[in-house]
Amino acid sequence: MSRRKILLGTLGVAAVGTVGAFALRPGDNGAPHDDYFRALNDELKKNGPMRPCMVIDLDRMDRNIDRVTQSLRQGGKHYRIVEKSLPSHELIDYVAKRSRTKRLMSFHQPFLNIDAEIFPGFDILMGKPLPVQSAALFYKKLRGSFDPSRQLQWLLDTPERLQQYLALAQGIGSRLRINIEIDVGLHRGGVADNATLGQMLDLIAAHPQQLEFAGFMGYDAHVGFGVPKVLGSSEELLAKAMAIYQGFVDHVRGQYPTLWNDNLTLNTGGSPSYKLHEAEKVSNEVSTGTALLKPTHYDIETLAAHEPAAFIATPVIKATGPVTIPALDGKSRIFSWWDVNQRQTYYIYGGYWLADYASPKGLQFNGILGHSANQENVTGSAATGLQVDDHVFLRPAIVEGVLLQFGDLVTLRGGKIQDHWPVYQQTG
Repeated sequence: MSRRKILLGTLGVAAVGTVGAFALRPGDNGAPHDDYFRALNDELKKNGPMRPCMVIDLDRMDRNIDRVTQSLRQGGKHYRIVEKSLPSHELIDYVAKRSRTKRLMSFHQPFLNIDAEIFPGFDILMGKPLPVQSAALFYKKLRGSFDPSRQLQWLLDTPERLQQYLALAQGIGSRLRINIEIDVGLHRGGVADNATLGQMLDLIAAHPQQLEFAGFMGYDAHVGFGVPKVLGSSEELLAKAMAIYQGFVDHVRGQYPTLWNDNLTLNTGGSPSYKLHEAEKVSNEVSTGTALLKPTHYDIETLAAHEPAAFIATPVIKATGPVTIPALDGKSRIFSWWDVNQRQTYYIYGGYWLADYASPKGLQFNGILGHSANQENVTGSAATGLQVDDHVFLRPAIVEGVLLQFGDLVTLRGGKIQDHWPVYQQTG
């Protein structure tokens, strides 16, 4: 057993940090942040809300949008915006205008009703199968000129769910457009064989007044990450996925020619894999959302050119010096002696987010005291240089869900606060 483990074990506490831990080097002029975050800290201290907020850098996001649209144009694909990753009507509108698309993918009934009301000219494809009662609630709450019989595609995955939606269509006296989810290798559900597909297509063909075949959705996130390289490269996995996709397309064309037409939606892709679709000729549109903001979970090879564009910013509300553990009191100095990154303690406004500390570098969560959603305890070396009212910056690990936790999004242009964009409401 190491000397360090013996010492800490004697105190009856868990070890935190490492021997000879890296001490943060401050930025120029002794500042805690690099130039980018230093300027952002100054702007938020002058004009920000001085509470936890989600900051969206529009300049960085613009470049990410352009990377996506240029790639899809090269591949001859349409772009469909993923709403769950950008859950703000202002944000979606901004992306739609810059990318010149009116295609949206929705995942949540309350959001779908907002989409239909705010974007009455959009074509909307559901990104997951919803319980039929959720679909019924959508029709009950529908307002405005949006016409679901022309502009909405319900994503369905089984013959049983299709039967439920048929009953819904009969009950409301309307025709539903049905996009069929296919399993192209992710194995997260969806149709996996022609026999099951045939059952669904037979039902659609038998009820043309209530059901319309609108196309396929084959999500292939496993192509970009999640599969060990030893099992196949991204290119090999994509080739297998699109061969499966092509098989389902061929089955419809050969066995159900009356249901096939050139206007069907053949959706695929996702943030991890969108760029790989430049060469394949099976799909005609790709969905992407998270790649525009690039949270830490998407620090992957296929998105290496993308820039982080979303940050949690929160003020330091207390700076209390070296780590002090309740009941250990003065004995706590062993932690700051052993780990230079425990020589300064900060309590930030809020905390316990699904996020990673981005600036100042070297900050670490104090595992002994545990998480707090009210005043999270973080530590660093003396070189962090943080003062009360300075901001700590984190990168969200993902964006869906996390963007909804801070109220209005704070948008930046040229490093200056431009606007405050409201996020969607979870119920409705």
